[in-house]
Amino acid sequence: MMASLFTPKGFLTYGGAVLLLLGLVGFVALNSEASSPAFWLDSGENIAHTALGIIALAIVFVPGLNTTFAPYYRWIVILLGIVALFFAAYGFLQAGQPVPNTFGLANLENPADNILHLVVGAWALYAAWRPAPMMAR
Repeated sequence: MMASLFTPKGFLTYGGAVLLLLGLVGFVALNSEASSPAFWLDSGENIAHTALGIIALAIVFVPGLNTTFAPYYRWIVILLGIVALFFAAYGFLQAGQPVPNTFGLANLENPADNILHLVVGAWALYAAWRPAPMMAR
C-alpha cells in the first residue's frame, strides 16, 4: 500500500519521485534559458534534484535503509521543508541578479523556481505536522 501524499513517508515517496523526474528532465529538456525561458534548470539544480530524489526514494524503498531511517522520516521531511523554504526566500531575494545567482553554483529563476520551492516547502511541513487521521472502527 502506498503512503498518503500528506505523510512524511508519502512526501518522501512522491516528492522523491517528482524531484528525480524533474532532475532527469532538466538534464534533457529544460537545461537552458533558450529551451524554456520561463523555467529552466541548470546543471547545479539538476544534480541537486536528482540526488535528493534518489536519496528520498532510497530511504523509503531500500531494505535496511528504510528500517534504519523510518523513525526519522518526520525529521527528514521537516529538514527538507526548511531547506526548500530557504531556497524560496533566497531566490526571491536574488531576483534580477546575474546568472548564476545562487552561491555561484546555480540559477534560481524568479518567480518559477521560487514558487516551486515554496510549494514543496509548504507540502513538506504540512506532511510532517499534519495530525494523524482517526482510525476507522
